[in-house]
Amino acid sequence: MATAAKKIKLSSSSSKDEKTASITDFMNEIQKKREDTADSILNFNFNKKRVRIISQEQLVPDYCEGIVYWMSRDSRVQDNWAFLFAQKLALKNQVPLHVCFCLIAKYLDASVRQFHFLIKGLEKVAAECKKLNIPFHLLEGSGADALPQWIIDHKIGAVVCDFNPLRTPLGWLEGAKKKFKKDVPLIQVDAHNVVPCWVASDKQEYSARTIRSKINSKLDEYLTEFPPVIKHPYTSKFEPEPIDWDKAIETREADKTVGPVEWASPGYDEAMKTLKSFLDKRLKIFASKRNDPTQDALSNLSPWYHFGQISVQRVALCVQKYKSQYTESVNAYLEEAIVRRELADNFCFYCENYDSIKGASNWAQKTLDDHRKDKRTHIYTLEQLANAETHDDLWNSAQLQMVKEGKMHGFLRMYWCKKILEWTPSPEDALKYAIYLNDHYSIDGRDPNGYVGCMWSICGIHDQGWAERAVFGKVRYMNYDGCKRKFDVNAFVARYGGKKHKYVAKK
Repeated sequence: MATAAKKIKLSSSSSKDEKTASITDFMNEIQKKREDTADSILNFNFNKKRVRIISQEQLVPDYCEGIVYWMSRDSRVQDNWAFLFAQKLALKNQVPLHVCFCLIAKYLDASVRQFHFLIKGLEKVAAECKKLNIPFHLLEGSGADALPQWIIDHKIGAVVCDFNPLRTPLGWLEGAKKKFKKDVPLIQVDAHNVVPCWVASDKQEYSARTIRSKINSKLDEYLTEFPPVIKHPYTSKFEPEPIDWDKAIETREADKTVGPVEWASPGYDEAMKTLKSFLDKRLKIFASKRNDPTQDALSNLSPWYHFGQISVQRVALCVQKYKSQYTESVNAYLEEAIVRRELADNFCFYCENYDSIKGASNWAQKTLDDHRKDKRTHIYTLEQLANAETHDDLWNSAQLQMVKEGKMHGFLRMYWCKKILEWTPSPEDALKYAIYLNDHYSIDGRDPNGYVGCMWSICGIHDQGWAERAVFGKVRYMNYDGCKRKFDVNAFVARYGGKKHKYVAKK
């Protein structure tokens, strides 16, 4: 009989102290690497290909009394090329540096779970900025609504912003560009990807195979150490408005029944703890055990990656050091963290329909349409899926994992999503339901990786045609028996408690 996961023993206070010291040493060691790289960004050879000038204007105006970093996708201070570039501009112009985050009331299908992780992470960013003499401002509304007047009021001479390939943030950027004063440069820096999205490729790539060499051939140039963001020598003439962080969470228009998770706490320090434990315990088995949901072999960093609370580039630099010890695991992890992740950004940046059947390849659109009227053995509503009320105990357990922990094991995400195609009236419904559930419950939802995961599973993007079958057509199929061959399904089900619900067909 399968047994659930073992309970973790509570560590003694002395072992906790040792663990804290070990994490502190790890973080200090990384800070020393930054300082050894350069005293500041001014003495560092910044790669200008990381930058795109969005505005017509390129020069900072003479009246400039400050530079602002409009933070959005990358909510961290260190190891952040956008923050570093903003500090470079401020140091060169001998003016104060500000950070603004523009907080909207509602974002797609995000719940309080995601807003809590974001806002509590920003609270830690604000505290770190204060130590560095860099005021942090939390503005209400999108950047297009909140920033234009703020820039005028404070005589800001340039705006540096993050890169995000998704439709809504691109809309904010376009709106801001139209509303900003014409003499204020608007500059975008890709601080999320190791190789900037527009450098990796200038077109939508067909698969990992077609983008892999384009990215790997550029890693010598881009996978470099970072200089530090330093204490800023120019002090602002005005103080930021005080921020009520708890109120900022409470006033979001989001589902409050989906609350914070226990296993992952927001912020850079917490991300570094998770990274350290991955390097010490899980990296060695990543290659062989990463597709087994009953094993603890993953980095578990996706929540912090999504909100930019840790840099993928920093993680890659740390993982790379173990290449001689764990060659296969290091190669497998860098493939996922760099190549596959950047392939997802590539798809969302160059494909307007990244969350629609229209975004699929012609062969996939045709095959899904050919099988549109095939009889489905089961049809479930969105509510039944959300409540894990299907006849499949493995699927229900995966859904419960996502609802409870805000994260689903990567291998099961594929199975979970493909079953939604099998159990809904149409491919359009399947994609809509899968995206909604992922965006609503996963801490790392509303992300290029999530959209691409759903599109791969349902629409066969970055994949090829397989043997034709009912409902799926030529889109790759996955089933329960296949999972049983991969891992101990009963142990996973015992851990999360998914039950087999009797199916009653609607008349």
